[in-house]
Amino acid sequence: MRDFRERGGFVVALTDDEVSTIARLARLELAPEEIPEYRGNLERLLVIVDELAQINTDEVLPMAHPLDLEQRLRPDVVTERDEREANQSGAPSVVDGLYVVPKVID
Repeated sequence: MRDFRERGGFVVALTDDEVSTIARLARLELAPEEIPEYRGNLERLLVIVDELAQINTDEVLPMAHPLDLEQRLRPDVVTERDEREANQSGAPSVVDGLYVVPKVID
């Protein structure tokens, strides 16, 4: 992949081989006539990624959600009876309240 700066922006020039390699890695089967369209899309995508990478985010605080909302949570109270023994009564093997299963990984 060759890249160069043009008018302050990032421009990428992908080769047909690079587009074919990317398509293979993405498990896409491209016909030769589809390569120019995909090349253009990939080049535009890389330009957008470069623009995002250049944004100064030093003063931006991390957040879990873009909206300032509070999630309403229900009270943490027990609503079900403990029926572990009844639930485990049909299990082939139980030891100390835990299901015993065959080893599947060496």
